[in-house]
Amino acid sequence: MTQVSVTGQVVALLRAAMVRPSTPEGDADAQRLLCAGMSIKPPESRRPSIEARTRFIDDRVLAALAAGIRQVVICGAGYDDRALRFRTSGVRFFELDHPATQADKAARLAAIAGPGPVLVQADFSTDDVAAALAHAGHDPTQPTLFICEGLLVYLTRQECDRLLAALAERAAPGSELVVTLAVHADDQDTELVLATANAARRTASTEPWRTILPREQHLAMLTRAGWQLAECDDSPASGIPATSGRGSLLVVAHPAPLR
Repeated sequence: MTQVSVTGQVVALLRAAMVRPSTPEGDADAQRLLCAGMSIKPPESRRPSIEARTRFIDDRVLAALAAGIRQVVICGAGYDDRALRFRTSGVRFFELDHPATQADKAARLAAIAGPGPVLVQADFSTDDVAAALAHAGHDPTQPTLFICEGLLVYLTRQECDRLLAALAERAAPGSELVVTLAVHADDQDTELVLATANAARRTASTEPWRTILPREQHLAMLTRAGWQLAECDDSPASGIPATSGRGSLLVVAHPAPLR
């Protein structure tokens, strides 16, 4: 991908219309400001999924801040506004995304007053995420809230494994992972589900979905990477009619105890 993320803009524009909480130091208007000048008309079919996962993750961010977590890492951040909306003294937000999207976001952030996130350029298909976080100043000895929202579906299974393992490597005791997983019914063929889903998507040629799995296979991916499941909720499927038993999971996990 050499252009800014269309999907990231769609999510941001839908989110800009929502009523959401903010911290006392935060900017409740941040999402609208980050969307200034975007001309894309987001499809209404995506709204239920975006609203459900936004509320779920907003709640986890506020809970983490209340619990004293002082590092938040957002993978595939796009035009996420949480570093501004939930700005809190002593808390650092790290945002990882493709260089093209990060460059555009940096320009948008420059027009908004107040401190913002640490932008980390990362291509999840090739880059060492653990090393990128270390270089950006992330402290692996302190608890972190890691967020992978609407990201893994765009990565291959190998890329998902590598990313989740890298985050587990940086996760001190007390850390938490919040992740959305695209799933399908157990009796469906995964490759056919992917082909059918992408055929119905306008952005499939540039931003194809690559990982939709049966529920237990997807949860097992977290376990293999060093995470222990703590919470798993169903969410509306994203973007197109939910054929093949397709849906989405909102998952919270913690670092697995060392053996």
